[in-house]
Amino acid sequence: MSGGARRLGPLLVRGVLAGLFFSATFVLNRAMSQAGGHWVWSAALRYLHMLLLLAVALAATGQGAVLRGALRLFRAHLGFWVVAGGVGCGLFYAPLCLAAAYAPGWVVATTWQSTVLATPLVLFAFGRPVPLRGLAFTALVFLGIALVTLEQAGGAGVREVALGAAPVLLAAFAYPVGNQLVWEARRGGRRWVPHLDDPLLDHDLARVLLLVLGSLPFWLVLGAAVRPPPPSAAQVGRTALVALLSGVVATSLFLSARHRARTAYELAAVDATQATEVIFSVAGEVALLGGAPPGPLGAGGVALALSGLGLYLGAQTRPPPAARS
Repeated sequence: MSGGARRLGPLLVRGVLAGLFFSATFVLNRAMSQAGGHWVWSAALRYLHMLLLLAVALAATGQGAVLRGALRLFRAHLGFWVVAGGVGCGLFYAPLCLAAAYAPGWVVATTWQSTVLATPLVLFAFGRPVPLRGLAFTALVFLGIALVTLEQAGGAGVREVALGAAPVLLAAFAYPVGNQLVWEARRGGRRWVPHLDDPLLDHDLARVLLLVLGSLPFWLVLGAAVRPPPPSAAQVGRTALVALLSGVVATSLFLSARHRARTAYELAAVDATQATEVIFSVAGEVALLGGAPPGPLGAGGVALALSGLGLYLGAQTRPPPAARS
């Protein structure tokens, strides 16, 4: 096994574990939607809970210096973190919660796999080499998403399908853009991104905390614009659970894997592991919410999306010599 493959293996394990905990987002958001909870609260409360959880976790584990350092770094580069957090948290998560009001969790999770296609475009936009080897397999992911959408369209109107899919496509681009901004800032070399040569960015919880802090203006503006009715106690509790499982545990695992990636190949492979969320979301929604499993077309779409992921990752573990940097 090549050194690149040995290095990539632990990153993929972290990515799959993140996918397991991320799946709580799709299942619990659907549960809150079915109970009448407003999507704005499902989104905003998650990040408010995350802010509290991260601060308590750092303080309780004797990492007050990390908390203070994160606040210092946030103030020093306020504009950058507001943009990175607004895109990577706000424009990522608000659309996912909106989509949950119109589509089952497994449909949202499958459509979310379009982030596998978005990642190479984001890398190209940032001037990074695009991992061409294996990208042909991502066509299977796209076809799988199309099949799931077609099945969903069979039982709903065009408006419902559009509101269930279009927001997720926006989220699929926003998430890698926000993460890539942080990756670029840590490494430098981009005139329009500040070079944050601070070891604090190597701390997993600190990176998440900085993005959450940066997203706060987004949630304030969204809440003022939409003016949702007050949340129920059940919605507050469920968003706290999402914040813990998906916001803290999953996000820390995922950003940890992404931060340790050295090449565009490894970045794309880590991002692609999130297709495992489909399996976990289907299982969770059927087992916990009594949801109907995918029909033949939807099941075929899920299988194609996961097959594309497997082939894609298989190619990424054997990058060409020129990509081993």
